[in-house]
Amino acid sequence: MTKNKIHYLSGLTITVFVGMHLLNHTLSIFGAHRHISVMHTLRIFYRNIFIETILLFAVLVQIISGLKLFKTNIKTATTQFDKVHICTGFYLAIFFIIHLSAVFGGRLFLHLDTNFYFGVAGLNSFPFNLFFIPYYGLAILSFFGHIASIHSKKMKQNIFGLSPNSQSMAILTFGLVLTIAIFYGLTNHFNGVTIPKEYEVLIGK
Repeated sequence: MTKNKIHYLSGLTITVFVGMHLLNHTLSIFGAHRHISVMHTLRIFYRNIFIETILLFAVLVQIISGLKLFKTNIKTATTQFDKVHICTGFYLAIFFIIHLSAVFGGRLFLHLDTNFYFGVAGLNSFPFNLFFIPYYGLAILSFFGHIASIHSKKMKQNIFGLSPNSQSMAILTFGLVLTIAIFYGLTNHFNGVTIPKEYEVLIGK
């Protein structure tokens, strides 16, 4: 099996999880309690030793193979979507390393439930939000940018009168709208979120 194929298959595995994760975040529009309730339901499927091991292995494969492909493809990128593919893949690799380190650090060392409040503590606190807003925003946009660039390469026919490139632009547009919706929910409609006391350690309190 080629490294491109391995990278593609590990990416599909991660995409299923990320899709559930983003759906969960989108439901934060209806409040933190709704987000946490759905999260507990989804955890039945992905937070067990079997599925979690598969996901972590897929992420590890994705990072290693992705960085190798980045070195190879950065020199041959020609189209705009080729460049989007490479840049978003590189950002996602860095994001996975930081994000997973933070999540497992929170679980194993701080003994926190890495739920809604773990994710939004920095997002709703100045000056930490100066980092976390672009950090999370670029991660979501990079996810959809990566999918859009792959779609532009693999799709060969028009759908609903849209060319493959136009379809990819529609995917990117959807990603942008979803990013705005998620931020709307995670910041409690831009009015701020009350962080429980046990999570204040994340923002130095």
